Amino acid sequence: MEIKAKLNYLRISPRKVRLVTDFIKGMEVKQAENHLKFIPQRVSKYLLKFLQSAVSNAQNNFKIDKDILYIKDIIVNEGTPFKRWRPVSRGRSFPIMKRTSNVNLILELKEGKKLKKVKPKIKPLTEETKKETLIKKPQLPKPRAPKELAKGSKIKSLAKKVFLRKSF
Repeated sequence: MEIKAKLNYLRISPRKVRLVTDFIKGMEVKQAENHLKFIPQRVSKYLLKFLQSAVSNAQNNFKIDKDILYIKDIIVNEGTPFKRWRPVSRGRSFPIMKRTSNVNLILELKEGKKLKKVKPKIKPLTEETKKETLIKKPQLPKPRAPKELAKGSKIKSLAKKVFLRKSF
C-alpha cells in the first residue's frame, strides 16, 4: 500500500532540496526523522514537518503504524519561480528568479511486516465527561503585583534621569 503526499511551492531551490532528499530516500521513517533533526541545511526543517504530516495522515486515514513505514521514493521537481527585477545601469533591469520546489513523497509498508492497526487516542465521550466539560470554567491568570525596586538599583536611577530630563 502506497501513501502519497505533496508539498508544493517550497521557497527553496530544487537543487538544494535534492541534496537532503537523496540522503533520506529508502530510509525507515523513524530513522529519517532522526537524521532530519540534525542535518544543518535549512530545508531539513521543512522536510521533517512534511514527513511527520505524511505519517500522521497514514495513521489517521489508513490506521497504519509509524514503525512499519519507509520512504519508498521522494521526488523533487521545479515549481513556478517568482520573478523579480533588479535595476542596473542605463535604465535597464535584470531578472532575478526566486525558485520554488514541488516535493512528492511516497511511503510504503516494509516487506515481511504485518499491518498493525493503530488504536485511536481519543476516548469516546460519555455522559459524565460531557457534563464535566460543560461545568468547567476557564481559569484566568492571576494578576501579579509589581516588583519593588531595591534602593540604589540601576533601573531606578535610570528612570529618575529619564523622567527628570523629559519633564522640562
